[in-house]
Amino acid sequence: MRGDAYSRWLRLKGEEHLYSLEAANNYATALLKLERFEEAKSLLEKTMPVAQRVLGASDTLTFRMSGCYGQSLYSDDGATLGDLREAVETLEDTERTARRVLGGAHPLVGQVERALRQARAAFRTRDA
Repeated sequence: MRGDAYSRWLRLKGEEHLYSLEAANNYATALLKLERFEEAKSLLEKTMPVAQRVLGASDTLTFRMSGCYGQSLYSDDGATLGDLREAVETLEDTERTARRVLGGAHPLVGQVERALRQARAAFRTRDA
């Protein structure tokens, strides 16, 4: 259903419209919950640069997409050490920027911090 919504917004408004970007994030989040990590990662690799260009690197939707991307990288049982390193780096950048823009008390910052802790743990486990 989320995939259909994303396709429709993309067709109606184009890839740079806010509704299309929100639908892409919702779809990626649903894919993540369904443990379809490769699909989520692929979608976000395509849509995150658009969000950063259109909305800016300091927008909450951009933060949410980056957080979801990081999660899709470290949650995959088949993640390589490079994937885990990229997840940690992505989440560190997202956490730093979100904290500066939104403040440490914002719930989104807390979500990214939790994801970052999990990504670091996965990296340490794989690296050991």
